[in-house]
Amino acid sequence: QVQLVESGGGLVQPGGSLRLSCETSGFIFSRVGLGWYRQAPAKEREWVATINSAGDTYYVESVKGRFTVSRDNVKNAMYLQMNNLKPQDTAVYYCRKGDSWGQGTQVTVSS
Repeated sequence: QVQLVESGGGLVQPGGSLRLSCETSGFIFSRVGLGWYRQAPAKEREWVATINSAGDTYYVESVKGRFTVSRDNVKNAMYLQMNNLKPQDTAVYYCRKGDSWGQGTQVTVSS
């Protein structure tokens, strides 16, 4: 059974940083790509970043240069380092593997 558990969200001031984690189980982690998504209030869920099994990374334009996705194939975890956060980054952040989603972690950027 695939399980994805996000953590690391919180309240941060504009310009601040957060590191999200997605701990996984139930599948062979090293063989699959995973993604980060986010959903802001009253908006549709949007793709943020992807890391494939080879470690190649891809980002939505709005976070390029500020966010970094990484993975640890020993810990079966994926991470999202978010720097220079902006109020428009406020959302619930989810990790995804195929049709499986985590429960999300809230990120709020506000002064």
